[in-house]
Amino acid sequence: MLNRTTRKSLGDSLKALEAKTGFRLQVATVRKLEVEPDAFALGDKIVEHWYPTVQEGGKKGILLLVTATKDGALTGGPGFLKALGDDLIDSVTGDNLPILAGDEKFNEAVVSSVKRVEAKLTGGADPGPPPRKETARSRTYKTRAETDRTRGATGTIVLTLLGISVVVPMLQYWGYTSSDE
Repeated sequence: MLNRTTRKSLGDSLKALEAKTGFRLQVATVRKLEVEPDAFALGDKIVEHWYPTVQEGGKKGILLLVTATKDGALTGGPGFLKALGDDLIDSVTGDNLPILAGDEKFNEAVVSSVKRVEAKLTGGADPGPPPRKETARSRTYKTRAETDRTRGATGTIVLTLLGISVVVPMLQYWGYTSSDE
């Protein structure tokens, strides 16, 4: 789901993050969840599969993006989760991923989430989640009053068309049969 430029820049920044802090973050994208019903459960399962012991996986983490449901998970070993803190994890999975993935900006969702994790692990300032766009919600249906106002005209039009569809074939038939006599 990520383009080549994003994969290259993410690879470089994640390698630099691991060299600088000792924490390793992997990014994975899946179209839909088939193995596990929850993104966090799948992320935990992936981390446990890649790093079977706590010593191996203590400072490792994964950012999982599910494109079909436009959400994801940020999970990892105990040291990784403690370094990030619950507030950042909740903000990334509740704000970054749904907002940007909802607009199908998957590259931006991953890049901004990684930047927030990188800022937290290096001691920098958190750039924060993207702003939510407030969309004006309007109804797409007519109210009862609007329907009642146009009901008479609509009924007249329907009855007229129905009458025409019955009368015209009768007149045509009469025209064809009357010329034979």
